[in-house]
Amino acid sequence: MKTAIVYYSQHHGNTKKLLDAIAAQEEVTRIDVIENKDADLSGFDRIGFASGIYFGSFAKQILAFAKEKLPEDKDVFYIYTHGAPSGDFLKAMRQIAASKRCREIGEYHCQGFDTYGPFKLVGGIAKGHPTEEEIAAAVRFYQEL
Repeated sequence: MKTAIVYYSQHHGNTKKLLDAIAAQEEVTRIDVIENKDADLSGFDRIGFASGIYFGSFAKQILAFAKEKLPEDKDVFYIYTHGAPSGDFLKAMRQIAASKRCREIGEYHCQGFDTYGPFKLVGGIAKGHPTEEEIAAAVRFYQEL
């Protein structure tokens, strides 16, 4: 099954750490939305979207890419890292996928070191994340899709 993971991981590389571990063990095409804004997803069977969480949602670059480039009727999954311990972080992504009649096949998330916005004032939150265990769990998640 041909799989692409479209990602945005800019500040601390938390999300990219998960994807690098997955790609080290599995055949997957990683697409950085900053470097590949015009990537064609039509030839992939499964499409993952991976991002850090910014103000309670996936990065706006991922949302814009998915809105424009996600083909209809695909299997989609989500991988994300977040500083805050909880929230409805997938709401916008799920709305986009639903509008394209895509099937959600799973999600993986864990905490990631976060110094964005007000967290910078206190030295950041979720220091030390993602842990080796969280990274290994991301690989298992992908393998079990």
